[in-house]
This record gives sequence, structure tokens and C-alpha cells, in this order.
Amino acid sequence: MPRGRSRLEAGSLMTETRQLLRRYGLHARKKLGQHFLIDRRVLETILEAASLTPDDVVIEVGPGLGVLTGELAKRAGRVIAVELDDRLAVALREEFISLHNVDIINGDILNINPAGLLEESGSQGRYKVVANLPYYITAPVLRHFLEASLKPQAMVVMVQKEVAETIAASPGRMSLLSISVQFYGGPVIVDYVPASSFYPPPEVDSAVLKIDVYPEPKLAVGDESGFFGLVRAGFSAARKQLVNSLVHGLGLPKEEVLSLMERAGIEPKRRAETLSLDEWARLWAVFSGGKRLC
Repeated sequence: MPRGRSRLEAGSLMTETRQLLRRYGLHARKKLGQHFLIDRRVLETILEAASLTPDDVVIEVGPGLGVLTGELAKRAGRVIAVELDDRLAVALREEFISLHNVDIINGDILNINPAGLLEESGSQGRYKVVANLPYYITAPVLRHFLEASLKPQAMVVMVQKEVAETIAASPGRMSLLSISVQFYGGPVIVDYVPASSFYPPPEVDSAVLKIDVYPEPKLAVGDESGFFGLVRAGFSAARKQLVNSLVHGLGLPKEEVLSLMERAGIEPKRRAETLSLDEWARLWAVFSGGKRLC
């Protein structure tokens, strides 16, 4: 395929994927969670959700064979694609050698500061993250960007279906992950993606998830580390009453925890997954004033 040609204009993505793998002597590496997208409809869904303009800078995590990368480059001002697999990085540099708005970085995104990444590419200001994330690093990657000093404007990511549903959950089905994401942005499931949309197909279905990142965290808790320490304690004993989870997770006497929960207006028998973000903030305000909680 000619360098820089639109992947959407080419033939079958399955055929193209096999050709690229043969050309560079590559194969999908299971330990790196490599599943290459071969469904044009899904590709278009991702691009539409990203709402890119020539003013946008995009960080793509795990570009693989570059099916998405080329389309991002057509719509955004600059694409910074970070690939852990050194062999794929070499292939990507050759594939996109003629596209001057594409930077291929060979490295582990979890060890790269987003602000530094933008500075090295000559970009500045806000950016978007668009990626087909390997399942095994989904949560760490989301935290990496959402907790960064320079946060993205939005994230459009392909993740495991159950993980997407967990992230977008409402009170009653909340988890540490959903709170960790919703604290920083509003997640929405854009579409569901069958396993057959990838080569090789994963064992589970996926979903396209969009997170619109807030300019500031949704809750003004003061000490974010302490706040999430409380939340982690609340989820430390699965399916237990919240009072017992907090006693277990914080190492505080039950009588003290009961008193603090009463002051926060939180019923002790509730479970952690039923609390809203506002209720966690109220609980944190009381517990952090107790002087014994670090």
C-alpha cells in the first residue's frame, strides 16, 4: 500500500493486516495483548467519537500496525503514537515515513510524562488520547493520563466490554475504577465491538469508551491521595457493609468509624458500590477532619 494512503480507502483490513505482518515478519504477541482492528465500521466509530480538527494533537497508545494512526493523521494536526513493541515501532516508522505530522515513539507509555511527550514533539496545550488499549494495561493507562499534570481534553479508547461498563457505572454498581475515572471526567460507552472485529480475535467483546475530561476534578477534596485512600479502604472488603470495610481498610476502631459515618449522614450498613461521588466526598470531609486519617 502506498505510504500515507487512507486505510479506509484501501481493501480489506484483514488482508492488509496479514500483508503487513508478512512484510515485516511479525505476529501478534499475546503477552502484549496485541489484537489488530480489522473492522472499518468500528474504525469510523472511533474517529467520529474523537471529533478531531487540524488543531488537535493526538496521543495514540499501542498503534499496532497503524490502521488507526493513518486516519488520525488525516484529521489531526499531529499524532504521537507510542508503541512498546520495538519491532512494530520500526515497521510503523517505515509505513509513515512520508507523513510529517506523525511521530512514532518506541517506549512504555506508563513511563512517559504526557507533558514531556508533547514538548518533545514541538506541541503544546491540550491534547486528546485515542487508542485501542491492550486489555492488561487499561486501568493503569487511564490513571496515568487522568492523574497527569497535563490532562487530555478527551479520551476515546477501545477497552474490554465489562471494563467499559464498570467505568461508566452508576451508584449501585460503582467500583474503585469507576470512581477513579468519574472523579476526573464523564465516561460514555459509544458502541460495543464484537471480538470478530480483531485479528486475532480476543476471548471477550470490547467497547468504544469516550471520557470527556473535566477542566478540574468533579470534587474539590483538597487531598486527592487521601480521598482515594479512603475510597480504597471502602472497597477493601468486597460485598461487606461499608462500616466493616472501613474498619478493616483504615485500621480504626468500629465505634469511631460509626460515629464518623453518622456525622456524614451515611448509613453504615450500605455497601461501597452504592455510594455516589458526592457521598464519598461528604464522607471524606468528615473522616479527614478526624485527624487520625492520613
